Amino acid sequence: MSTYGPSTPDDVGYADPEDGGGELLHGEGSRHDLHRRQREKRRNRRVLVAALVLLLVPVLAVGGYLVWLNQIVSSNIKQEQLLPDVPGPTNDAGEAIEQPAGNGTNYLLLGSDAGPGRVGGRSDVMVLVHVPEDKHNVTLIHFPRDLYVSIPDHGKNKLNAAFAFGGSPLLVQTMQNLLGVEVDHVAMVDFEGFKRMTDAVGGVDVKVEEASTGNGVTFNEGTMHMDGETALIFVRQRKQLSEGDISRGRRQQAFIKALMLKTLSAETLTNPIRLKDFIDAATSNLIVDQDLDVGTMRSEAFSMKGLRGRDVRFITAPFTGFGTSPEGASIDIVDEAGMDALGEAIRTDTVDDYED
Repeated sequence: MSTYGPSTPDDVGYADPEDGGGELLHGEGSRHDLHRRQREKRRNRRVLVAALVLLLVPVLAVGGYLVWLNQIVSSNIKQEQLLPDVPGPTNDAGEAIEQPAGNGTNYLLLGSDAGPGRVGGRSDVMVLVHVPEDKHNVTLIHFPRDLYVSIPDHGKNKLNAAFAFGGSPLLVQTMQNLLGVEVDHVAMVDFEGFKRMTDAVGGVDVKVEEASTGNGVTFNEGTMHMDGETALIFVRQRKQLSEGDISRGRRQQAFIKALMLKTLSAETLTNPIRLKDFIDAATSNLIVDQDLDVGTMRSEAFSMKGLRGRDVRFITAPFTGFGTSPEGASIDIVDEAGMDALGEAIRTDTVDDYED
């Protein structure tokens, strides 16, 4: 007979090593303890399985939700040839201006009342968005449409005339040469898109710098909550403002900032319905350049989700005053030295040190 006694299931069992170090169990009490431990293990496994299921359900739901959002974005966004097919910025002598590596990303945001694809149209909103390499903040630079600049193969004219002459590619080429900076991506949206985005996030709180009245709405100085229709009136007004298009540009900046912060807020990002509605509104009227894919857009958006109001800075491209072109049109005169300094700051990713 074995020293360890009978080895039948009725007489003996082995304890779970985690419960008792692997000691031998004997007799009725031992069988009862063994069965109790086995029941506990089975119950613990069931609890563990249930817990895993509870954890996996929201994960799978979120995964399905993200797939759904990705399908919305992919089906809505249109890609077009918005970037020039020529090398990017050159100086007056036609020589390429070197772009340092790791100097952030530049997005050109274009908006128009008439729709982004209008042939011969002019862009009413031209904002260059600089995202630094470490993504700690964002700088939005408003370019007044009446800036009097050199347009490749078209002499000197208002900046937004470049769009009329050659669409986004020529406008990008013009701005690149003006700043000595490469534009990485372009996004075009019409004002109806801005309206839908505003309503999708429940309206935005916009800082009103200058009071005005028009179209049945009075804008008082201070912060004002605006729905989509009110926001459109706000950003369209020009003749009611002290500096015309310059003042309108500042309003556009204030609105874009308010919309950006509301979009990146937890109030929007953690609300599945609101987020879906915003993404659908934002992408339904959106055209992006041929190199900007959905994955890049998603990655950039999530990398900036922690931005706060203090992290978003607005600049107006430097100009020295107002004048009249040889053809008799009202123009904004470019501050050449200031534009060079701004371009240097963007090109070297040192916009934080730039003083406008």
